[in-house]
Amino acid sequence: MPLPVPVLPEGVDAAWLPPRALRSVGSRRTLILGSGPLVETVHGEVADACGRFGGEVVRGEPSGAAYDLVLELTDAGPATGPGLGLGEEGFALRREDGTTTVTASGQRGLLYGLFHVVRLGEAAFGGERRPAETHRPAMALRMLDHWDNVDVHPVMGQVERGYAGGSLFWRQGRARGEVERVRAYGRLLAACGINAVAVNNVNVHATEARLLTDRLGEVAVLADALRPYGIRTHLSVTFAAPVVLGGLPTADPLDARVRAWWAEAVRGVYAAIGDFGGFVVKADSEGQPGPFTYGRSHADGANMLAAALEPYGGTVHWRAFVYDHRQDWRDRSTDRARAAYDHFAPLDGQFADNVLLQVKHGPMDFQVREPVSPVLGALPRTRLAVEVQATQEYTGQQRHVCWLGPMWSEVLRFRPAVSRVGELADGLVAVSNVGDDPFWTGHPLAQANLYTFGRLAWQPDADPLHVLDEWIGLTFPGAPRRLSAGLHAVLDGSWRTYEKYTAPLGVGFMVQPGHHYGPSVDGYEYSPWGTYHFADRDGVGVDRSAATGTGYAALYPTPWAQRYESPATCPDELLLFFHHVPYGHVLADGTTVIQHIYDTHFEGVEEVAEARRVWAGLADLVDAAWHARVAERYEEQLRSAREWRDQINSYFFRKSGVPDGRGRVIH
Repeated sequence: MPLPVPVLPEGVDAAWLPPRALRSVGSRRTLILGSGPLVETVHGEVADACGRFGGEVVRGEPSGAAYDLVLELTDAGPATGPGLGLGEEGFALRREDGTTTVTASGQRGLLYGLFHVVRLGEAAFGGERRPAETHRPAMALRMLDHWDNVDVHPVMGQVERGYAGGSLFWRQGRARGEVERVRAYGRLLAACGINAVAVNNVNVHATEARLLTDRLGEVAVLADALRPYGIRTHLSVTFAAPVVLGGLPTADPLDARVRAWWAEAVRGVYAAIGDFGGFVVKADSEGQPGPFTYGRSHADGANMLAAALEPYGGTVHWRAFVYDHRQDWRDRSTDRARAAYDHFAPLDGQFADNVLLQVKHGPMDFQVREPVSPVLGALPRTRLAVEVQATQEYTGQQRHVCWLGPMWSEVLRFRPAVSRVGELADGLVAVSNVGDDPFWTGHPLAQANLYTFGRLAWQPDADPLHVLDEWIGLTFPGAPRRLSAGLHAVLDGSWRTYEKYTAPLGVGFMVQPGHHYGPSVDGYEYSPWGTYHFADRDGVGVDRSAATGTGYAALYPTPWAQRYESPATCPDELLLFFHHVPYGHVLADGTTVIQHIYDTHFEGVEEVAEARRVWAGLADLVDAAWHARVAERYEEQLRSAREWRDQINSYFFRKSGVPDGRGRVIH
């Protein structure tokens, strides 16, 4: 039987799958061949669309009648047939004699093929012929990590670094039980290619720890809701679970009792959730327990969990976010940016095959501008997943428009050596930006970040602007040119606009401590967190050169080590990340560092004001509630951008004593 399309609660936005997005499929005659649970999902999608737009869906063997669309799950073996080389998630698309055909050898592939046809819209049915093409995900893992707390945390709230309301999954210490909305969420994720979700916080608190054992039933309900859209469910676990949950005196990964406890716990997980994906682990980082307590390495810890998961096909997602967060700010030889490399590069080749080392895209913590982490080119014998942050913790917290597609594309296209990061990685993981807000992401335009993440995880070399066009076309089917142009005007350059009015030239972390929203130039400067800019009367920036600094620049292979080593060759946008330079240092465009700071902060505010003006002019083309929410967020963004401008410029004027060369008032 076809699986019904999930019904959204009243008032919840349809995001990039409004009913009209499926008009091109729903107005035609479709044949579906094949069987299985996800084929029933495909059938349900097509049947729902046909019920709305007058088409017809047929199951079973084809008759002599003509079909506009054929969705075919083939049983062809690996050596022959149209399913050749497609795997479980790939699909082939062709159009012959006026019929568009999607062929897949796996059920997920058929589902993704359907959503590809939805993205194409009428273009999928144009002309008598369309050259055959194949589509396969470049990365096997395309995952969202929800930092959702089961209980409301006294400091971090329901969702740690969450800016879109409460959790989709949990409320007041229990599962919410809103299965239809979770199914609708899985549908949105499948439509952009995401195939995995971790449903609880990487900082595992007491209640979250119990999800592994006596509260597995609640996780199983979520897994049941996500499964029809090809989403595998994962759990974050505490490394100390054998102590916290099992009453053992130790969590030593080499202790036989500990290994036996994990083996039994994993057996219970798979008894409840047969397609469970695996564990996400944050260990020996920011107070979380880990193998260092027992004199063991991260490979020891990860491999112990991998051994428990291996019989069931599960994966350990071991986060490389490990550093000293009790640093002496006066000690300039210690460098947080080096930490992940120093901890993990020596372990290359020691991790089990079902361990994915999850590495943040930059060496610090999701700043608006960082170099690509050298870890991503330093472990050729280790499976890697790149971690990004969709939730905008340091890029406006979904109160500011900051479309991150161009940033992520730069990371994925970066070549540490011969291959690009997107070719080296086995997976792309994002910290989720979704909550129970009616618009899913709080700021409606932040939906573009989630969609773009999924599509870049599928195709890392995709043009992000093309992906943005897809999102616009799905979210606003039949959008007039003025609306499409307006959305591009406010989104295309929004990441660089945010960079202009916040932390300059790669220096980062000039934020309010704790909540990380709004400017505080010295907020973390004299703290133990290792997040320094070292501004003084003579200059600003962190010396990470090999010759006179922390040596971080030398962690990169040729030619990057040489390029980053000298202020003369370092890219200007990363200058203050790698070097402490005088305020009078001249950038490539001929301006000094201090003048660049002044100019860009004024420009950033002007660009936000212009974006607000453009958005106001689109009121007649967008749903009133949608438009009002974005307009309200623009008011806050403009206020905050002015605050950033005034604080940053005032600070550096006082430090440097150099006035603005254009004679503007520096508050």
